[in-house]
Amino acid sequence: MLDKPDSASYYSEGNGHSDNQLPEAMLNDLSSESLTFVESLYTNYLESPSSVSQEWREYFSKFSQKSTRSRKPNFGPSFKRHTMFNPPGRQKTEGLDRQTMKIADRQERLDQLIRNYRVRGHILASLDPLGKKRATPPELMPEFYDFSERDYDRVFSTSTFGGPKQRTLREMIQWLRNTYCRSIGAQFMHIDSLRVRKWLQNRMESTANFLKFERPESLRILRRLTDSVVFEEFIQKKYVGLKSFSLEGAESLIPLLDLAIEKAGEQGVDEIVFGMAHRGRLNVLTNIMGKKPREIFREYEDSVPEMSVGRGDVKYHLGYSSDWMTESGHNVHLTLCFNPSHLEFVNPVAMGRMRAKQDRWANIDRTKGMVLLIHGDAAFAGEGVVQESLNLSELRGYRTGGTIHVVVNNQIGFTTDPAQSRSSTYATDVAKMLQIPIFHVNGEDPEAVAQVVRLAMDFRKEFHRDVVIDMYCYRRRGHNEGDEPAFTQPLMYDIINKRPSVRDSFLQRMLERKSVTKEDGDRLQDESISHLEAELSAARAKNYPHTVELPAGIWAGYRGGRELPADQIDTGVPEKDLINMLLKQTEVPEHFTPHKKIQRLLNIRKEMAEGERKIDWGTAEALAFASLLTEGYRIRVSGQDAQRGTFSHRHAVLHDVKNGKKYTPLKHLVGGQGPVEFVNSPLSEAGVLGFDYGYSLDCPDGLIIWEAQFGDFCNAAQVIIDQFIVSAEDKWQRYSGMVMLLPHGFEGQGPEHSSARFERFLQLAAESNIQIAMPTTPDQFFHLLRRQMIRKWRKPLIVMTPKSLLRHRDAVSSFKSMSSGSFIKVIGDTTDLEPAKVKRILLCTGKIYYDLSEHRKQTERDDVAIIRMEQLYPVPKEELEQALASYPEGTPVYWVQEEPENMGAWRFMYCRFKGNLFGRHPLKGVYRPASASPATGSGRSHQFEQEMLISESFREEE
Repeated sequence: MLDKPDSASYYSEGNGHSDNQLPEAMLNDLSSESLTFVESLYTNYLESPSSVSQEWREYFSKFSQKSTRSRKPNFGPSFKRHTMFNPPGRQKTEGLDRQTMKIADRQERLDQLIRNYRVRGHILASLDPLGKKRATPPELMPEFYDFSERDYDRVFSTSTFGGPKQRTLREMIQWLRNTYCRSIGAQFMHIDSLRVRKWLQNRMESTANFLKFERPESLRILRRLTDSVVFEEFIQKKYVGLKSFSLEGAESLIPLLDLAIEKAGEQGVDEIVFGMAHRGRLNVLTNIMGKKPREIFREYEDSVPEMSVGRGDVKYHLGYSSDWMTESGHNVHLTLCFNPSHLEFVNPVAMGRMRAKQDRWANIDRTKGMVLLIHGDAAFAGEGVVQESLNLSELRGYRTGGTIHVVVNNQIGFTTDPAQSRSSTYATDVAKMLQIPIFHVNGEDPEAVAQVVRLAMDFRKEFHRDVVIDMYCYRRRGHNEGDEPAFTQPLMYDIINKRPSVRDSFLQRMLERKSVTKEDGDRLQDESISHLEAELSAARAKNYPHTVELPAGIWAGYRGGRELPADQIDTGVPEKDLINMLLKQTEVPEHFTPHKKIQRLLNIRKEMAEGERKIDWGTAEALAFASLLTEGYRIRVSGQDAQRGTFSHRHAVLHDVKNGKKYTPLKHLVGGQGPVEFVNSPLSEAGVLGFDYGYSLDCPDGLIIWEAQFGDFCNAAQVIIDQFIVSAEDKWQRYSGMVMLLPHGFEGQGPEHSSARFERFLQLAAESNIQIAMPTTPDQFFHLLRRQMIRKWRKPLIVMTPKSLLRHRDAVSSFKSMSSGSFIKVIGDTTDLEPAKVKRILLCTGKIYYDLSEHRKQTERDDVAIIRMEQLYPVPKEELEQALASYPEGTPVYWVQEEPENMGAWRFMYCRFKGNLFGRHPLKGVYRPASASPATGSGRSHQFEQEMLISESFREEE
């Protein structure tokens, strides 16, 4: 759009008009905006004639002589009553004044029409390849604004619209319809920023939102469409009846991605992380990611089943990475994330991966990498994780510089029509929560698709925000290749079955324009078929190589696997270093005024450093972070109260009570330390946990922590846990050192603030896939966090962290216990009991230990031993057997837990050891009765139950 000149400069002597001609000349370029300016001049003239220039004084003087106005008017909007164009008492206007009023009135009506096309033009856009139309909104009809046929050839000022400054109404309406109602519908007027709206208006209106192809571009798109169509047809012929979740009906996705990558290379993007579900994934893997078709055919052949026993995933869930050299000579690394059938849950994972990459590059402006997510229409509207992911886009701790969202709009969800799957007009309406444009485009118009891609990529580069491309298409074969879509959508599929492919319709259009020839089309098709035939022959060759992908790049030197680490790594830190680190964290900048309670905390920690107090949980955690940072590791902690800590134990970020400025002591330890950030997350579990898990995939040398506000809340992110965290290595050979901190403990706070449901993690534990721990002392937590980084064995770590133990008088440690040694998986009885006198052994984990220990002390029972399992998985069999070795054979072991019988670790332990520990000790249990809910809501009932539980644990053997 040609920007309107600033009014002050426009009406100055330098604008090319003579003084005497200026008012009349202004009428030729009249609009609502310029008339508002004239009104303001007239107001100034009435107050003080000398405040305006001589030419305006002369004009207003002549005007005022014709007016009956005798006092200062009450000015309102232009062209309303009581303005200079229609003063009080004036019944008729003649000559120039009447002409001015008519021009202004018509101009204002045109401006309203232009605005409504910008707001509502998308309603009329030809988006649906299947021909569905919507009724024309009345506000897009010229007659709605009292324009008649005789107005169609009048010349209007169009300086507020892109293109020529003057056009007839007929030309203007045609330009509006071309811009906003052809194959592209744009929603952008919900954006608050005038600068952003004007940028978009200029880009669309100056070209009528049309990108004309020359022969090279036409051939490139035809080649991409041909490869896409031929691949799908080839699969259908060679592997009849097998699922591929084909892209047929939406083949324009391939040239769309091709154009996006090329544009990204032009804009200096070095890496793109893709996330998508299964529809069209094989096509994208082959024609975009560069995976050889022979590898996909080999997966279809499935000729070596022994390689995937109990592991692996279906071919249309797998990820891939490659390098793409653009035509401009820029290399772009492409990464397609692995993805389960849970569709949109890959979104935050992909975003987290890109954030980690950008942080490793120290790319603060987030320009070197971008995320491109491919969605389905029903999933985009229906899955809550979409909203959670969109909400992350502009948050400081999660932004990646803007994501390109491509919705492959099949206009159906499995067998469900849009009218039954969403309450909104568009599948993308949830994206209007952001200040971003949403482009709807007809997928059978590749030229329109190309225009939208270019526009979206330029918008992202300019404003570093997300963009949504809603590409309307259809599914030619139903939900999958074994599906019969006509069962539920007979009319839709009657239309689909009669339609040519996108490739054929595009070729025909280009032939009519003489952009390409029929020979071009035949040649490209023959080349594509020949290539796939050769790849199929290679896949079926007897000497096909079977390779095992080893960790490479940033993951070189790390490992996963089922085999446990052989050694117990020393995770201690010299005492003098710990003291210095703690003292450093008690310092604040000069003139920084912390809250008085925070100052008290700093004083207490200083006393700990000076040996006057024992180390509590929060301090041990801070020392673990500090020691890792000084060794060069990165630390990222996110959660809904990560900076302060839900239970006010962390206070990693301090706030000045006088000016609100923030200070993070852990950022100021030593020079050259690793980066650290504590991120207060939005009120989201699935989205944030997915993001942080994705971050961990590209940050093996970082301690990446997600902390639940209460451990119970992790069940809102169960999909991320089940489909990614515990199974990604088994399915996709992807490692992660992700840490989940889940506050756990029965404190009488009710069902939702008691259990982190760690029985679920134990149920998911197999093949050494995760680590589950419940440390009982600060030094144990210190060593556990350090072990997670120092050891090169990368597995997700699930920690049941305490609540009341954060300030328990006995849950303290010393510098000595942190200066040497390592995390102890099983802690034997720490008293001087004589093993031969022990009649029962209590085996437990977590907070219940302190209750048991206190009761034993009060009752002076010297015949009961208490052993703590600090690590529950991988099950520390050797350590547990060693802790039990000194007790007489046959001594019963009771697993004691606060949780109900059907929760906690009891059933896991009983099944694992078959009711007997190492053939020497019968295993029994003490627990609350099985329950549908974790805990009572009554504090007094909780205390009553707890007393019964403890009493039962010490009951005399019969």
